[in-house]
Amino acid sequence: MKRLTKEEKTIDRRDFLKKGGLVAGGLVGGTVLGSFVVQPWQKETEEVPNDDFLEARLFFDRKEDFEVLAAATERIFPEDKNGPGAIALRVPYFIDKQLYGAWGHNAKEYMQGPFPIAPYVRAYEEKAVKQSKQGPNAEVLPGLPGARYQSRLNRGDIILRGIRQIETESAKRFNEKFTQLEAENQDAILTDFENGNINLPGVSAQTFFQLLVQLTIEGAYADPVYGGNKDMDGWRMKEYPGPRAAYANEIDEKNFIVKEPQSLKDYQG
Repeated sequence: MKRLTKEEKTIDRRDFLKKGGLVAGGLVGGTVLGSFVVQPWQKETEEVPNDDFLEARLFFDRKEDFEVLAAATERIFPEDKNGPGAIALRVPYFIDKQLYGAWGHNAKEYMQGPFPIAPYVRAYEEKAVKQSKQGPNAEVLPGLPGARYQSRLNRGDIILRGIRQIETESAKRFNEKFTQLEAENQDAILTDFENGNINLPGVSAQTFFQLLVQLTIEGAYADPVYGGNKDMDGWRMKEYPGPRAAYANEIDEKNFIVKEPQSLKDYQG
């Protein structure tokens, strides 16, 4: 058998890498291996941070539902002289991602009946309301009538039914889409949800509205890694610096220190 020279071995090895790449399903240059074999002359380029992927819907299949959600959150957290509103802060996308995950599906929570509010619970809440009207010195018990989480629906179902009911109310009252209404008319519809004046199948309108408010506020102020609080502008309005390991160097300062906000991504490196 003929012994291969060193040069012939080198050629065969190159042929193997090229042909092996083709057999594997494409040119080697299109793989991680190819980045070292075929393109050794390429220089490393500086990675440009890009979070556009956060602006993609996961939970909401219908664009119309997402647009109603966005309009409603903007009325709850509107843009003003202090800073951007819910839409600019990417709150709707934050909500979308929360509802898509285990939290939105109530995956780790007890979701068995009975679901209706028990009579003793309702009596307790009515007593709380009655006492709250007796003046500032009266004992006020916690609770809001009709706003307790008593539903077989998960959070995603509640939000979806709620925003579709918002669109139904808009068409019934004004013969227009909710996104096309004047701000005062949008507020009128949302106020009726807040006061429990809307009939929402499977859950109280107040429960839906409070959940929507909760998610809106969380989206405005949660760490940007969760999809909202774009560019940390929500924190800038509060002059909140983000997560920090320590304040040992500033603890003795007498004046308020304004620090540029830092997210978990920045902090962890």
